[in-house]
Amino acid sequence: MPVPDMLHKIKNAGYDGIEFGFSEDYEGKDAFVALAKKLDLLIIAQQCFAEGSDFDTYRSSYTRNLEWLLSFDPLLVNSHTGRDYYSFNENIQLIEIAAELEKASGIKVLHETHRGRFPFHPIQCMKYAAEFPQLSFTADFSHFCTVCESYLEDQEVTLQYIEDRSLHIHARVGYPQGPQILDPRLPECLNALQIHLKWWDSIFKKRKDEGASFLTITPEFGPSPYMPAAPFTGQPLACQWDINIYMMQFLKNRYTLNNLDSYEQTKLGTKSLL
Repeated sequence: MPVPDMLHKIKNAGYDGIEFGFSEDYEGKDAFVALAKKLDLLIIAQQCFAEGSDFDTYRSSYTRNLEWLLSFDPLLVNSHTGRDYYSFNENIQLIEIAAELEKASGIKVLHETHRGRFPFHPIQCMKYAAEFPQLSFTADFSHFCTVCESYLEDQEVTLQYIEDRSLHIHARVGYPQGPQILDPRLPECLNALQIHLKWWDSIFKKRKDEGASFLTITPEFGPSPYMPAAPFTGQPLACQWDINIYMMQFLKNRYTLNNLDSYEQTKLGTKSLL
């Protein structure tokens, strides 16, 4: 879909903004930014293109990509930072680069809790945050479910530590055997959704108690291979667009009401919301 059509579709669907990732060779930056502003769509940039067969190459690519995305003047940058197999000190170098660029630009750079990156596991997040106390995260706990092969029942203290440092949420719902349930509207997926809602509620309440003026959430149910598909045909078993619209509307209602003390008013109801 052409980018202008995409932005209009997103706006018409009721979203407040867009989270995007454009590589350095994208030539439509000025037009993209201008149209997003015209449509009153907030911009979150996603750094996921850094690459390199060795650390030095990756570090240079990572720096260039962050600088490029910061030039879009986004609300914040969500970064896929480092590699799970880089040394602790190598990943710290990348965190320091992000911190320097954040200070220079005044734009927050958050590090997503994502498989294959430095914050791929709750314990790893704590180790890096202990070394770098100002570290902030994008909370995508669907990846933790898969890496830890659980709903993190035995890691509540660790998870709370990460929740307290999370400034942005990726609202994908995972389960112990995968990072994405089929469809949050299905009754068999309700338990997984409610577990994630508990985590997201905690982040929301923390931000509210801190006096934050906003909390950003990206519904992030993805296409194949995140989305289960039928054998032979490869047809997705659910509609990605519809699921994300559903999650956007449900979460906007839940957190705009600002009333988590009256949980019954905002909790998921399969009859009323399907």
